[in-house]
Amino acid sequence: MTAPPAPPLVRSARPEDAAGVVALRALVHPYLVRGVESTRQMISEPPPGEDWAAFVAEVDSTVVGWVSAYRHGHTSTAGSGEIAMLHVHPGHRGRGLGTALSEAALGHLAPLGLHRLRTWVSADSLPFAEKRGFVPSRAVRYARLDLRTPPPPPATPTGVRTPALTALAPRRLYAAYVAASADEPGDVAVDALGYETWCYEVWDNVGLDRHASSAVEVDGELVAFSLVKRDGDRIWSDMTATLPAYRGRGLARLAKLAALRRAHGAGATHAYTSNDEANAPMLAINARLGYRPVATLWSCLRDLPPPG
Repeated sequence: MTAPPAPPLVRSARPEDAAGVVALRALVHPYLVRGVESTRQMISEPPPGEDWAAFVAEVDSTVVGWVSAYRHGHTSTAGSGEIAMLHVHPGHRGRGLGTALSEAALGHLAPLGLHRLRTWVSADSLPFAEKRGFVPSRAVRYARLDLRTPPPPPATPTGVRTPALTALAPRRLYAAYVAASADEPGDVAVDALGYETWCYEVWDNVGLDRHASSAVEVDGELVAFSLVKRDGDRIWSDMTATLPAYRGRGLARLAKLAALRRAHGAGATHAYTSNDEANAPMLAINARLGYRPVATLWSCLRDLPPPG
């Protein structure tokens, strides 16, 4: 007789789950780019100060579900947390795994004294989120660019340079990052990003491609940048931004073009990015560069009652 399949198991994620987590993400969210090594780093060395945890659903030793949960560590808004990227393999849905993962994430966050949670879901998962008290707030659009044909060379004005990150000191980029992201649209303000957290998420992330990532200097001042994370021949535009005083001069597009051309020269074939629906300038830049929409995820919010 054939042995019955093992019952699903929901447990804390382990570093050795990284390859399975990436394979699952590639199936469910193929437009997201995070490699095995950076996923392993995230599980084995969680972000500092965020009470970060992740859980997987496992069937017959195969990862078929994932979720992470944490306190936001880059905002001045106290009591803000996240249930991030809950997803289940299409062949294993309808078995309660999404519910079990959601309960594991909520159970982890419950003792932290949070007041509001955010999660991200696709349109067809909105009923699942709404049933658990989450209310849709805003959309984020994901797009892809075919990099097999190189983007056109940018026209660089006099006094402007586009160095790679390899030529920059981390403190210098951090200062520009904080200044440029303070007014980024979204449900959680990025207004309290400490240097240690930034180093973890950006500078020391094993997926960061410092050779492709590019900055823009105007008369020696760092005023714009475009950061690239890489997994094989796919890249992710982690952030492209310009200091407020220098916006409207095409510098974000210049930074992104420089980064895309460097990535193409190093063998990247496809680029992915995301933008809040309210970020009209970056949506316009990406459309001009040839990015095409591939998905939309919804930011959903849930208020939590005070403990006790």
